[in-house]
Amino acid sequence: MYTATPSWDIGRPQPVFLGLAEEGTVRGRVLDAGCGTGEHVLMAAARGLDATGIDASSRAIALARQKAADRGLGARFVVWDALRLAELGEQFDTVLDSGLFHVFGDASRERYVEQLASVVRPGGRCLMCCFSDRQPGEWGPRRVRQDEIRAASGEGWNVASIVAAELDTNLDPPVAQAWLSTIIRR
Repeated sequence: MYTATPSWDIGRPQPVFLGLAEEGTVRGRVLDAGCGTGEHVLMAAARGLDATGIDASSRAIALARQKAADRGLGARFVVWDALRLAELGEQFDTVLDSGLFHVFGDASRERYVEQLASVVRPGGRCLMCCFSDRQPGEWGPRRVRQDEIRAASGEGWNVASIVAAELDTNLDPPVAQAWLSTIIRR
């Protein structure tokens, strides 16, 4: 996927996550699940946070590591499967998910949420921005409904909010309709 620039790689943090970082919602130890080329991890590291990014693509991780070196930022990037988060053996206060949740089918989605529960400290949060059923047309990934987010969260989580948002892309049109969810670990 990273031999060319994927549609979601905009070369900067998604505005919705940048806003959350500026208001102090992104805090503590931060994990970006499916970090791509690392813009959200680098955003957190630039604010002095202990930030880790994982992605299944070794090419994306190599690009993220190079960006960190070029910017002089101490961020950690690991080639890792988001469906095996428990094997990291770590705990985080904030997990960012920018466009990962919506790529999973139902069975994998359930496993992903279980894996998130293994790395988010009690009281910690998952800040998730996923493709929305409000998006018109047929292009793009699977559309997600609010009730799917609530159902997937299930036991051990509290869905604090789900609000309409946008994900910037490098396509035309340059934005996609999304849901921004704040989900707290009990």
